[in-house]
Amino acid sequence: MSALRVIFMGTADLACASLRALNREKSFAVIAVVSQPDKPKGRDLKLQPTPVKALALAEGLPVLQPARARDESFIAELRQLQPDLIAVAAYGQILPQAILDLPRYGCLNVHTSLLPKYRGAAPIQWAILNGDDETGVTIMKMDAGLDTGPMLAQALTPIAPTDDAQTLHDRLAEIGGDLLVKTIPDYVAGKITPTPQPAEGASYARKITKEDGQIDWSQPARVLCNRVRGLTPWPGAFTHLSVEGQPRLLKIWSAEVEALLSGEPGTVLRADKAGLVVGCGEQALRILQLQREGGRRMSASEFLAGHELPVGVRLGKD
Repeated sequence: MSALRVIFMGTADLACASLRALNREKSFAVIAVVSQPDKPKGRDLKLQPTPVKALALAEGLPVLQPARARDESFIAELRQLQPDLIAVAAYGQILPQAILDLPRYGCLNVHTSLLPKYRGAAPIQWAILNGDDETGVTIMKMDAGLDTGPMLAQALTPIAPTDDAQTLHDRLAEIGGDLLVKTIPDYVAGKITPTPQPAEGASYARKITKEDGQIDWSQPARVLCNRVRGLTPWPGAFTHLSVEGQPRLLKIWSAEVEALLSGEPGTVLRADKAGLVVGCGEQALRILQLQREGGRRMSASEFLAGHELPVGVRLGKD
């Protein structure tokens, strides 16, 4: 039997594990990789390839980078390639019906949540922000809606208390790639019937913004701890420290709940070798790693050795 002709569409680092998994299986022939256009980055604004494009070039795969997935010339190019199936992961554009209908086995998407929960752009972050105990990956046959298509397979993973958005991202990326290559053969052979998503339990995981990182000290410590974890590494949870009467940004890289202390929200309750403890709406937050604006990331004890922070000082903008 000849190899299944697959086009892979992806942009972000999350998609790289799926591309690797497809390309190492002899039963698939990745005939093209589609990624978003290169974007300028850095101080010199030099164009940088997307993570998926960089991987595709390293593995000797042809790359297409249309400005818009719905461009007629691009769709015509895909049609000429005659793919059996299109696999999609973290591509970043909604596909038009003309592409969804193009391959005989349709378009399959690797989505990092247990659908129908957390449809949308940021399922990994919101699972942690909301304090979920588990999440996973869904392989879905795409339709015209936003992550609303019927499901082919799911894989679960627990969310550990030590997980942040980066560690969970990396684990789900690998789970997604493995699940994709396990699911496709059975789906193509007719052994899997796509299952419509249930109406109950659907939710939308909106895109994260920089403003989401701002800490509201009136919230419970558990909520703030989840915010730190869910927004690491980007955009990062942050508060402000007054320096010479001016608020300076203070990024919090890791923290834990301090259940035995409580005090006025935003007020420093302890500042010693054991950490920096700040009052919250409920209990307190022990800050373990932080970074002052313009400085480097350091432990709380390192920070306190160079920055006097007396008990009673308030964090946050007034």
